Amino acid sequence: MSNPAMRLVVCGTDTDVGKTVVSALLVEGLGARYWKPVQSGLEGGGDSGRLQALLQLPAERLLPEAYRLRAPVSPHWAAAQEGIALDRARLALPAVSGPLVVETAGGLLVPLRRDWLQIDQLAVWGLPVLLVARSGLGTLNHTLLSLEALRQRHIPVLGVLLNGPPHADNPRTLEQLGGAPVLGCLPPLPQINRQTLAAQWQALDLSHKLGAMP
Repeated sequence: MSNPAMRLVVCGTDTDVGKTVVSALLVEGLGARYWKPVQSGLEGGGDSGRLQALLQLPAERLLPEAYRLRAPVSPHWAAAQEGIALDRARLALPAVSGPLVVETAGGLLVPLRRDWLQIDQLAVWGLPVLLVARSGLGTLNHTLLSLEALRQRHIPVLGVLLNGPPHADNPRTLEQLGGAPVLGCLPPLPQINRQTLAAQWQALDLSHKLGAMP
């Protein structure tokens, strides 16, 4: 069984790499609360709205964003367009008990402000990171660079979860060169809902894999 008080951050190697679907997988599997601290782009209710539509969660498991920014661009620019600068104090982790899944906006080096990168905030939180990466062509460079950046800042990494059609070699290469476990590959699903995500949680054996980690 996984740690009932597990708190982790879901980060991606790039934009639209599948962080919200993986976050939904983890929220469902861990019975966790979900928090998207900074939301850039509000179409469809943002990522909190998309996750709610997928899982039909009770309201208390969806924590309100610290910032809801209208423009679907980098947070620093979206905030500037609204005449604000993100306040680091508002990004403090919520005081909740039990498992927590935090989803970041974009990749690790996305600026939250021109003097504060997302990876700087990760270092403040000190939570372990689950890195979401594409499964196919181009993932080696993006993923290895992301792992190197996390390692340089001494941010703990739970592992890499690939998203997309299974690849014959990338998981092995990433595990050998990246210094972090590859937890599996979430394949394309004909439907994404609580049932299909619960089935993938079991198929990927994530309770065991995450529970075996400190």
